[in-house]
Amino acid sequence: MVPTTHCATGPNQVWCWDITWLPGPAKGLHFYLYLILDIFSRKIVGWEIHDDESAENASMLIRKAHLKERVKDNPLVLHSDNGSPMKGSSMLETLYSLGVVSSFNRPRVSNDNAYAESIFKTCKYRPDYPYKGFSTIDEARSWVLKFSHWYNFNHKHSGIKYITPHQRHSGVASEVLAKRKEVYQRAKEQTPERWSGDIRNWDLPEKVHLNPEREIVNVESA
Repeated sequence: MVPTTHCATGPNQVWCWDITWLPGPAKGLHFYLYLILDIFSRKIVGWEIHDDESAENASMLIRKAHLKERVKDNPLVLHSDNGSPMKGSSMLETLYSLGVVSSFNRPRVSNDNAYAESIFKTCKYRPDYPYKGFSTIDEARSWVLKFSHWYNFNHKHSGIKYITPHQRHSGVASEVLAKRKEVYQRAKEQTPERWSGDIRNWDLPEKVHLNPEREIVNVESA
C-alpha cells in the first residue's frame, strides 16, 4: 500500500511541488511557475518559470534542486497533485533515477498539497504582486527571484515560530529561538505585572507531517 502521509524530521526529507499560473501581458495569456518547497523548513528549494506545462520542465527542475541541495543518496519524498506534468513518463523516470519516492494526492481529497497551495497564496498576496500581469517571461522571473529571496531569508514564517525558512533549513533555528526565549524570560522577570501567564512557547516541533492522520495537528499556513 502506498503511504498517504509522510513525516520529516529534518530538511531535504519531504518536498512538495506544484505549478501555478502567473498573469501574462494580455487576458488569457499566462506563464507557469514551477516551485518546490521543503515541508520541514518551508524553504523554497527550487523554482522555474516556463510558458508551458510539461513533465520535461518538471524533471529538469527536480534534477537541479536535487543537485543544489546535495541530496545525493539520502531518502527523499516528492509530493504533488495528480496533474499530467507530475505523472508524465519523463518526470517519473527522473524520480526513479534519482532514488526519489513519488507521492500524490489522494483521490477526491482537495487539500493534500496544502503546503504548496499556501506558498502560492503568500506569493500572490504580496503588496507588489502585479495583478495586471507580467509584460514578459523575464519580468516574471525577475519578480519571483526577488520573492523567493525574501521568502527564504527575510520572511518571519508563522508556521515555524517566526523564524525564516533559511534559518530552519540551515540548522540555526534552535539557537535563534533560545535567545528569543531568554529575552522574553528577562522581560517577564523585570515586569511581572505585565504578564498574566507563561511566556510564548518558542519550541519548534521535531516532526512535520504531510497529510497527517486526524490526531496529528494539521499544516500551518505560510
